[in-house]
Amino acid sequence: MKEFTIENMLDLNETIAKELFEGKTYPWEVLPEIGTFIKKLGESLDPEEYERRGDDVWIARTASVAPTACVNGPAIIGKNAEVRHCAFIRGNAIVGEGSVVGNSTELKNVVLFNSVQVPHYNYVGDSVLGYKSHMGAGSICSNVKSDKKLVVVKNGEEKIETGLKKFGAMLGDHVEVGCGSVLNPGTVIGRNTNIYPLSPVRGCVPADSIYKKAGDIVKKK
Repeated sequence: MKEFTIENMLDLNETIAKELFEGKTYPWEVLPEIGTFIKKLGESLDPEEYERRGDDVWIARTASVAPTACVNGPAIIGKNAEVRHCAFIRGNAIVGEGSVVGNSTELKNVVLFNSVQVPHYNYVGDSVLGYKSHMGAGSICSNVKSDKKLVVVKNGEEKIETGLKKFGAMLGDHVEVGCGSVLNPGTVIGRNTNIYPLSPVRGCVPADSIYKKAGDIVKKK
């Protein structure tokens, strides 16, 4: 599972939440701590750069938030981020600098690194999206198994018990998810990988790959 550690998937210099990940091995280990971390970090933000709006919501003064968007705390919206018409941020969400949260996109218990794009009809729950990752229109992170059992991360014969009932997807830096794809609970995608449109994805997908369908994953040339 070494390929899917924080060190090998994510550039921690590209998130305001660097401290949240420090001392942990895998990115999903941060999921239970996101809300508490936001409250702590928010209190330390420079009020000249971040405006506090309501309970536990901090929005960068350079960010653009549509009047029709709903932002519930705890939440931090980073510098130059854009939250568009009818976006729904349910809470426990960090939106990185320069990121885009699009129309009718819903976020819940997530860390979006800088320059992430979830721009059209996306659901992202209990997930971490690395620097410059992008989810195509209508792609979602499914975060609860249909049998409601705890999520197990699987990479071939290797398995890690997460102890989490809710676990969406972990995307490394520069991951591209095609339109209409469903990332099933416990999906982990390595850096620089592309997912074909309309893909149902589960388990671990290696870095620098193209996911065409289950059993058909090729390395990028």
